[in-house]
Amino acid sequence: MPRVARELGPLDVKRAAHGGGRGNTMLPVGGVAGLYLQITRKGGKTWVLRASMAGRRAEIGLGGFPTVTLATAREKAREARDKIERGIDPLAERKAARAALIAATRRGLTFADAVDKALSAKADAFKNPKHRQQWENTLATYATPELGKMLVADIQVQDVLRVLKPIWADRTETASRLRGRIEAVLSWATVSGHRIGDNPARWSGNLKELLPAPARVAKSDNHPALSIDDAPAWLAALRGREGFGARALEFAGLTATRSGEVRGAIWSEIDLERALWVIPAERMKMGREHRVPLSAPAVALLQALPRLDGCDMVFPSSRGGQLSDMTLSATMRRIHEAEIEAQRPGFVDRVNKRPAVPHGLRSTFRDWVAERTQYPGEMAEVALAHRISNAVEAAYRRGDMIEKRRRMMADWADFLSGAKAAGNVVRMG
Repeated sequence: MPRVARELGPLDVKRAAHGGGRGNTMLPVGGVAGLYLQITRKGGKTWVLRASMAGRRAEIGLGGFPTVTLATAREKAREARDKIERGIDPLAERKAARAALIAATRRGLTFADAVDKALSAKADAFKNPKHRQQWENTLATYATPELGKMLVADIQVQDVLRVLKPIWADRTETASRLRGRIEAVLSWATVSGHRIGDNPARWSGNLKELLPAPARVAKSDNHPALSIDDAPAWLAALRGREGFGARALEFAGLTATRSGEVRGAIWSEIDLERALWVIPAERMKMGREHRVPLSAPAVALLQALPRLDGCDMVFPSSRGGQLSDMTLSATMRRIHEAEIEAQRPGFVDRVNKRPAVPHGLRSTFRDWVAERTQYPGEMAEVALAHRISNAVEAAYRRGDMIEKRRRMMADWADFLSGAKAAGNVVRMG
């Protein structure tokens, strides 16, 4: 009969010491056949089960002492022997579980990290650094605030819609590009093993059923906007024209404000020394006071304006009242027509090819922030006095970031004027 080992108690295990040889000491524990306490020369103790599986001897580690107690070691040993008797290899089972855990960990990739990895993977596909920067800016401005901390494996259609819906009607061109870029990131994540299933940002047979077609939205709802690249040439053409209408349109472009806010501006709202324009709540679409930091070109424009006696309007009509909306629209239309007469393309919306209108200047500014700068999208939303759309923007709105926006509006004015990029503006070329 094989010799049965004496059952050791907890105190025996605690006192057990290395036997003095060159290798590890294997001390039979008893209670479960083949269970040993392995002791290293430095005094480290681990549990080992020696067993025979499919005609070969194997050693199965059960953990270290004292983390794994004597009682727990015996329980683990009995469970392992029970599996062996049922034809299950505990070592193979453990290896498979470890592989599954590693795979799950690798799939546990956030959207923000996936953006970086996906863009690096397709670096050769970008025409130039400017193209990659546009991708990064659009994703960082619109997608990352909502999806950044989510695991790519968990992103569903409703999550993508939460990103796209707020800008689908107002900034359709940007939203359409954004959708494609989210789809590309999630496609990379799927191929790389970080997620499975359909791509929730796919258009055909997916978002197409939940959102109106971009072409239809742009045609019916969007105000035609200047393309970003045409904006400096447009401002140069505008500055060649005289009159309050031209100056009001220029001021609207420099401040990214609405036509009505500019046309209704009065001198008592403007502090030239502080370079600040405070629009009262009753004149704002959202019913909240809006502070506008004025860039140096905007201040210079105001300082050069003639003032009419007895009239507080900054941009008065010929009769001393408020300019009409048609005055600004007509000025913008004449600039476009002059380009056409000179056999140049004119100033048209890149998507729907319609002539740009004054309100579209705000979309141009928003696209410039997303595509050409590193300024936070929330800061641009504050500058545009848009409705609060999420908790992140609400947090930004508790303070209006006036000094940070001052730098952004200065960079915008420099861009429109054709000056070199600075600050948070992405350097092109």
